[in-house]
Amino acid sequence: MDTGKLGVWYFFDQLPAQAAAEQAKRIEALGYGTLWIPETVGRNPMVLASWLLANTNTLNLATGIVNIYHREPGVTMAAQKSLAEQSGGRFLLGMGVSHKPLVEGVRGLEYGPPVATMRTYLERMAAAPYTAVEPAQAPPTVIAALGPKMLELAANQCTGAHPYFSSPEHTRMARDIMGADAWLCVEQKVILESDPAKARELARPVAQIYSSLPNYRNNWLRMGLTDTDIDTLSDRFIDTTFAWGDADAIRARIDEHFDAGATHVCLQPVNPNGVFGDLHWEALEALAP
Repeated sequence: MDTGKLGVWYFFDQLPAQAAAEQAKRIEALGYGTLWIPETVGRNPMVLASWLLANTNTLNLATGIVNIYHREPGVTMAAQKSLAEQSGGRFLLGMGVSHKPLVEGVRGLEYGPPVATMRTYLERMAAAPYTAVEPAQAPPTVIAALGPKMLELAANQCTGAHPYFSSPEHTRMARDIMGADAWLCVEQKVILESDPAKARELARPVAQIYSSLPNYRNNWLRMGLTDTDIDTLSDRFIDTTFAWGDADAIRARIDEHFDAGATHVCLQPVNPNGVFGDLHWEALEALAP
């Protein structure tokens, strides 16, 4: 699979299925290599991936991420291989352990030690039987990895890692840990707004959604941010984790990720018309490959 250098990361839960398909086609036409779709409490990402793959020709579909607590390992493996075979190799499985408040508080499930749980899950996926037609090539798998141990697991047992809500400095650390060959598919939030005050105010409602989740907080502290930075969503926090400015300024941040070792950067554009508004096409068009 060639993921392309740039992709798009986006929630489609607020769009009817046909509108989501039309937007995927538009992303494909702009030249982005991969469309990343998440999983929270909305659409099943495997089902959505099948629909979007059926409505596009060259665009890869990646899950960013499938929550491993929502399905047993053999079911995930079967979906991965089915989607890869149906699409001619255009499906990239991204998985993660999510966060304890979401797994236990929202789903009522038991949250285990992240690295050990993911390692066991990967082993059980590999051991599960599959009797259908195999895809022409083994489909790739990336895992949501932020800390050193999960990054090591991504390099040793997967195709690579999908870090979310981090920075070019984290990308450099991840590459040093993972070695030269593993995929490093980095998510970057972008705001096409050159006024510093406006850009930061657009960023803060998005950041607030994630600011209490422990896995992200721990990583931001590892990156050198402080509890105060995170709790107040300080200018320093916003400037570290978001790329804002004109297209050239945002491209400079994207290039920082590539210089630090990223193999793919997926852009999550923040729409100035609202946190969960339509895709900000002006940004995607300005940054298109």
